[in-house]
Amino acid sequence: MRRLALLSALSLLLIGSAVAEGPSRTPGAAATAWAIKVSVPGSTSVGTTTVVSPPNAAPALDKSFSYPSDGSVVSADSSTATAMTSVTKNAAAHAESVVTALSLFKGELTADAVTASASAGTGYSGAGGNANGSGVTNLKWNGQPVTGTKLDLGSWGQLTIGSQAIDRSAPEGAKGYHGTITELDLHLTADHDGLPANSEIQIGYADAAAQTAPPAPQQTTPAATTTTDVVTTAPDVSAGDSPRDRVHHKVPASSGPLKVQPKLTAGHYVFPVYGPSSYIDTFGAARSDVTYHHGDDIFGQLGQPLVAVADGTIFSVGWNKVGGNRLWLLDQQGNQFYYAHLSAFSTDAVNGAQVKAGQVIGFMGNTGDAEHTPYHLHFEVHPVSFLYLGYDGAVDPTPYLDAWKHQKDLPFPVAAGWSPAIPGGPSAPEPGAILLGMSDISTADGLDPASLQRALTPVAPSALMQTLVPTTVAPTTDLGRG
Repeated sequence: MRRLALLSALSLLLIGSAVAEGPSRTPGAAATAWAIKVSVPGSTSVGTTTVVSPPNAAPALDKSFSYPSDGSVVSADSSTATAMTSVTKNAAAHAESVVTALSLFKGELTADAVTASASAGTGYSGAGGNANGSGVTNLKWNGQPVTGTKLDLGSWGQLTIGSQAIDRSAPEGAKGYHGTITELDLHLTADHDGLPANSEIQIGYADAAAQTAPPAPQQTTPAATTTTDVVTTAPDVSAGDSPRDRVHHKVPASSGPLKVQPKLTAGHYVFPVYGPSSYIDTFGAARSDVTYHHGDDIFGQLGQPLVAVADGTIFSVGWNKVGGNRLWLLDQQGNQFYYAHLSAFSTDAVNGAQVKAGQVIGFMGNTGDAEHTPYHLHFEVHPVSFLYLGYDGAVDPTPYLDAWKHQKDLPFPVAAGWSPAIPGGPSAPEPGAILLGMSDISTADGLDPASLQRALTPVAPSALMQTLVPTTVAPTTDLGRG
């Protein structure tokens, strides 16, 4: 019923009032997200706040959840639900829910975090989407790690992990994509700990849908014309926000890396690293842990500020084995950008946070599978028009990086401890606080409060500079890592 309701709502967005002028010629988008829902036969479902877009609204932030009041069935430290849509020439939708410190049935089933993320969008290639960023951190059943997508819970229930559904139906002449994910779905087959049989507990729900507009009526022409162009040149832009490269108007049939650079038109874009850095084009290079390198590596210093490349929304902030500390940014056109191997996140980098281009969202490192490699940011570009290809919808970021402006000033004072070590490089703004490197703060003893104060004591700039590592030059050969 939920799927039918969302599809009906999306159809209404497209069709409008169906007056004599015919269907609307604009695309449509819809998104829904909620974090926790408990359904008991014969009772009204209870759970966290549901967020629906349109219209766009602030994320629903719940500090804690308990069911029943003592939390004996479900408890969580916090939850967030976000739903966003954008309709211009194209349509984009994103829904996400995050639950932290989950416990079911007094700790029988636990997880550090549960994230459900669904994206949908339209472009010249049609409509598509993905569930990038969805997952469960440290899921355990009776203290043992859980693997796979199905788990039998003794004789009383079954757990499904990462359940997804995709529907591509659309009104005649339009193309659609409707993706739904429920990250944890627990069905009780027998009574258990006060919850009756046929009850259901769902953790992490996200639903995103997008449709193209119906095509304009065909117009007859006096004579047939022959068209052979499927490649056009992107217009030059003075701001340098779009790559000056060819724009292909169809997706290559091969399953390898995409060799296209769609225009990104969500507004002003900036380079993702503040200060001196280096990079080479390694998109498409072979990788041992993934099919191929889906982005570029931008090399710099440990703790170097990383900034949002565009106005947008942060999502999927967290850690995984390959990316280490990683996050995603969704711009206002529906394009997605992936940042990986961060040493730390900015305090602004929380799920659902709205950020501006140039705002600091993290700091450079080498976490995840990049450990023991030079400090760098792994950066990917996923245009909205290729979201339907999933993770393989990434395109070569090099032309964009070449075109985007480097940020000269940050929206908050950068620490003196991170002044660029390259002679002639841009000077960081006057510090309002000191950003400590790992080696600096490690001198503090947790049992001696005075030792932290000593670690925080400012030192002469020359002494600070001695601890800095010069910006790493991008290797001429591939690192073989993400």
